[in-house]
Amino acid sequence: MTVGVNGRDIIVFDKVNKIYPLGEVEVKALQDVDLTIKEGEFIVILGPSGSGKTTMLNLIGGMDTVTSGRLVVNGMDISGLDVKQLTDYRRTQIGFIFQFFNLIPTLTALENVEFALELVSPNTRGKAREALEMVGLGKRLDHFPSQLSGGEQQRVAIARAIVKDPPILLCDEPTGELDYETGKNVLKVMQEINREKGQTIILVTHNSAIAEMSHRTIRLHSGRVAEVVEVENPKDAMELVW
Repeated sequence: MTVGVNGRDIIVFDKVNKIYPLGEVEVKALQDVDLTIKEGEFIVILGPSGSGKTTMLNLIGGMDTVTSGRLVVNGMDISGLDVKQLTDYRRTQIGFIFQFFNLIPTLTALENVEFALELVSPNTRGKAREALEMVGLGKRLDHFPSQLSGGEQQRVAIARAIVKDPPILLCDEPTGELDYETGKNVLKVMQEINREKGQTIILVTHNSAIAEMSHRTIRLHSGRVAEVVEVENPKDAMELVW
């Protein structure tokens, strides 16, 4: 089954500003951002260091809050949520995939995924096993992180992110620690998740080649949306060259 992009707005930035005080200076990380992302889109965010990429991801993920403006995610205005509400929001709405795998070294692949699921589901083992099978690790369930390659560890991290069935996956440089071929294989897994499960994926990267597999590319510059590019024919991840 292939699930496509539908017409529903799942993320809406409405004149969003994010300002960080730095002594007597204010750092404007995001400035007057107006942006809409559709459910089921695969979005790649590009931009130089300091352009606001990670800030945008942190705001969507509820790890930070807007200074002004509104941010609506899956029909919920998260701009004014308190700490407990943001915790509940992150647990049910967002899956995180980072550059560093952040696996617990004393737990097996299966246990790492189960650990992420325990707070939201009673049937942890069955769902964790299913998630690992989806990322191609059905035969590596009982291996510890030290017994897995970098690509396999990142696949465990992806399984950990998708096991709760969150509507949105946020990915911060997920191939940054991987070699070329391993990186493409990991991107292929993410592309299949997007196509088969319909989860909205937002991927931050410095690698402009990855934009060729997205539905849209958002370029940030100095905290502003500089360009939004529609990709007419997204490439298969295995066709990417960089």
